[in-house]
Amino acid sequence: MRSAGSLRLSVVPSVFAVEHLPHATFPEDDEWVALVRAPEGLTVVRETWPTGAGERWVGFYATQPGTGPGAAGVLLAMLEPLEEMPAFVASTYHADLVLVPEHRAKEAVAALEHAGHRVDTRHLPAG
Repeated sequence: MRSAGSLRLSVVPSVFAVEHLPHATFPEDDEWVALVRAPEGLTVVRETWPTGAGERWVGFYATQPGTGPGAAGVLLAMLEPLEEMPAFVASTYHADLVLVPEHRAKEAVAALEHAGHRVDTRHLPAG
């Protein structure tokens, strides 16, 4: 397991919307990034534009090699510093994408850096 202070994170260039479709089993379009089907409906993560309506989410992604399904502790190390804010996780085979509300993105960066992580903020939205 990696130590909590060793994570290199980057802000994903896209901004996302997280939607819940209670009666859907698949979205009507193909403009989604991640889907999670559960008994209470479908959760859809999509890229959104700067003028998109609704809450927008900024993503943080671990960029070092060696992450993946067997990399215990990486997700926890990312989430613990964010315990005071909403977060949504979309996992891939290689890593976890941790989303936080856009209006709290700078606060999330500060919390992650305070926990000892290095965050590449070149794609952090202005504002």
